[in-house]
Amino acid sequence: MTGIGVRISGLALAAVSGLSVTGLSVTGVAQAAPGVAPGATAPSAPASAATVEEQRLDRAVPQEILRRSGFDAVAPAFARALERAGSYEEARRVAVRQGSALWRRAVDRAQGRGPVAGDLPVDDDRPLYWARLGMTREVRGLQPGFSLTERQRDRLLEALERTTRGQSDIRLPGAEGGLKRVLVTGFDPFTLDRDIRISNPSGASALALDGTVIETAAGPARVETAVFPVRWDDFAAGEVERTLRPHLPKADLFMTVSQGRVGRFDVERTNGAWRGGFADNANVSRTGLAPVSDPATQPQWTTTTLPYREIVAADTGRFPVYDNTSVTEIPAGGTGPVVRPDGPTPGSAARAGGGGDYLSNEIAYRATLLRDRLGLRDRLPGGHVHTPVLQFAPDDTTEVTDPEFETNRRDIVGQVRGIVGVAVGAVR
Repeated sequence: MTGIGVRISGLALAAVSGLSVTGLSVTGVAQAAPGVAPGATAPSAPASAATVEEQRLDRAVPQEILRRSGFDAVAPAFARALERAGSYEEARRVAVRQGSALWRRAVDRAQGRGPVAGDLPVDDDRPLYWARLGMTREVRGLQPGFSLTERQRDRLLEALERTTRGQSDIRLPGAEGGLKRVLVTGFDPFTLDRDIRISNPSGASALALDGTVIETAAGPARVETAVFPVRWDDFAAGEVERTLRPHLPKADLFMTVSQGRVGRFDVERTNGAWRGGFADNANVSRTGLAPVSDPATQPQWTTTTLPYREIVAADTGRFPVYDNTSVTEIPAGGTGPVVRPDGPTPGSAARAGGGGDYLSNEIAYRATLLRDRLGLRDRLPGGHVHTPVLQFAPDDTTEVTDPEFETNRRDIVGQVRGIVGVAVGAVR
């Protein structure tokens, strides 16, 4: 996702644990909620309306993608399991179990394991996205036979978000054994009101790489991945930091990946602290400094520690790879934005990083700021890579897939794998 042209690229999940205070004593013994007679069931919070993202589900293209991938049965099966739950705790176990199963199913499908239903290519990331929305919509409309508070409903949604995105499935191995440990992130499809058919090659790359071992010049590397939503408010609530913080100290390299410019890869040298306001998947716009913890120490810029020279020089695939050093800033003492081809000047205020001013820039900013705040800057290579825009054939404006689209996605995913391998191999 970039702030250049149609700002293309790619949180906020509380920990999914514990019981609600409402209806429980401090020892976990059930009690009536205030105002409810002993033995009576407290009324559930009213069902929530479907979100903007969930409302797109009923359009023809998402339904075709789900049907042609065999993922059309995911949400109905989840709904039936929720109906059988006799308590919030049972419903939460259903959400965690089936959310995790959806992530593993999407990963297995992308990597050619197990039976494959439907005729869509296995590396398609869109079935996961639309099936997840079907599951979250079921939770929003749930009217169970047990008491369900608004906070408990939110926790069910949080459980689904974390599990279906692989965020709770990251398993970096120990340092013993010689395996390098790599963390890669991708994004959901976005700009879906412009073209509902859109796929995101960064999400497809995450599915293709999760749990795999890549041979590199520095030895074998184990890759773990996760996918993030294209929503400003989830980032503001700390989803990036919450997901990455436990794992960055164990990693040998991390790479945030998103869709960027047409026909090229970019290693983004500098990330800015500015949100440019382009609408997200919820049709929400946010402009201003990226909200982070301890804003008093928040820098305007962070930088990559990826081995960008080696990445740019390597033959990783058919798309050219660039070291992108451009930023947009308001110079110290200035009043208007200025494009700087060679990076920011001292004391300037960020208006766009190399990766623009959308959520791809923000995940790069947040991940590298977290790296620095954890004291890992000098030992942990990490930063952002933009993939080419995934394009359909020029004359295809209606089909959900075509041979050129499939070839482009396959080549982009393969080149992401190659770039990861080069980056790890350059780390000694």
